[in-house]
Amino acid sequence: MFNKNQRFGIQGESLAVRYLKSAGYHIIQTNYRTKIGEIDVIAKDADTIVFVEVKARSSARFGSPKHAVTHRKMRTISKVALYYLKITKQTRVRARFDVVSINTAGKMPEIELVKNAFPLSYG
Repeated sequence: MFNKNQRFGIQGESLAVRYLKSAGYHIIQTNYRTKIGEIDVIAKDADTIVFVEVKARSSARFGSPKHAVTHRKMRTISKVALYYLKITKQTRVRARFDVVSINTAGKMPEIELVKNAFPLSYG
């Protein structure tokens, strides 16, 4: 059984996937996990592989969800993305990192897509 935070995260990722599909993204995989870490969504936007981090908040108490992606998280996502591209033999394709920010504090969820949210970070 999932706890309250896990259920909220699953709902946020589900909202993000629907939003990405409506924006024309083709979803390749969700919750891609390795020993290194996890990527919430891997998608294709035209000819670009997109690694998407989903951040959801139920209040503004801790600030905007899009600002919750730390440098450490960026490094982890970058490493997992490089691993994914290597094992799928796609090292020469275009790739980028997007963030889907979801704020559920109001009556309707506010969803924002930040394309090219951060550069490849492995240092």
